[in-house]
Amino acid sequence: MAGLLFGTAGIPFSTWPRTTIDGINRVAELGLNCMELEFVQGVYLKEEDAIAVADAARKAGIRLSAHAPYFLNFNAHEPRKLRASQGYLLKAARIASICGAESVVFHAGFYLGDPPQETYQTIKKYLAEVVTKMKEEDIRLLLRPEVSGKGSQFGSLEEILELCTKLEGLAPCIDFAHLHARNGRFNSYPEFTSVLEQVRERLGDDALKSLHLHISGIEFGARGERRHLELQNSDLQYNELLRALRDYDAGGNVICESPNQEEDALLLKASYNALSPNN
Repeated sequence: MAGLLFGTAGIPFSTWPRTTIDGINRVAELGLNCMELEFVQGVYLKEEDAIAVADAARKAGIRLSAHAPYFLNFNAHEPRKLRASQGYLLKAARIASICGAESVVFHAGFYLGDPPQETYQTIKKYLAEVVTKMKEEDIRLLLRPEVSGKGSQFGSLEEILELCTKLEGLAPCIDFAHLHARNGRFNSYPEFTSVLEQVRERLGDDALKSLHLHISGIEFGARGERRHLELQNSDLQYNELLRALRDYDAGGNVICESPNQEEDALLLKASYNALSPNN
């Protein structure tokens, strides 16, 4: 599968019974092409289950990724929390790899009052140890630090791209809702193309062919994101974003995190496919 693939963050709501394998099959039934395994509250699959998930995804033609637990903080001030964060991310990577996932998305941490550059160095140090351990275990997938939606969280676009240029095995997860909520900007065609330009300049043309994107509507305030919204009940200019992605010949996964995820994923796919070269 080439080009942009569209799918859901987790098991589609219309799935019954609500198992991971049934979710994969439901994604295929809907005409979508990818799904993000949501390990956000913990890695819920055992190794034998992960093997069955990989087989189901292969048969259904669905590309998988995963999202690591929310409770990671690679800038924690307590050593035990740092080690726990490394362990959580490694466990997610191990199981995701068995599932056949190509990448694991994660939130890198919080500033906790530390200067941004100091936070960056701490996060880089402890992530580098995870990357080394993954190499030792021959875990072959990408770790994708995600652009965050609050100013208190590490994860501006610049920070994420810098981290990905310095550590092997990392690539960005660009959450356009978070990017918009972080400062109220990045909601127009020129701003969307500026993001893609930065990716190309920092990481090369190949990075534009293997993007991992989160898209949804977003409610936000002075401190950043509050909650995800359905696309048509938000101000996100998703058609302009899709046009920018089409104009840059972008490829990769588009994961919809809307409260109405499968319907909005289908809306994104249909809207993208409706774009003509002259739009």
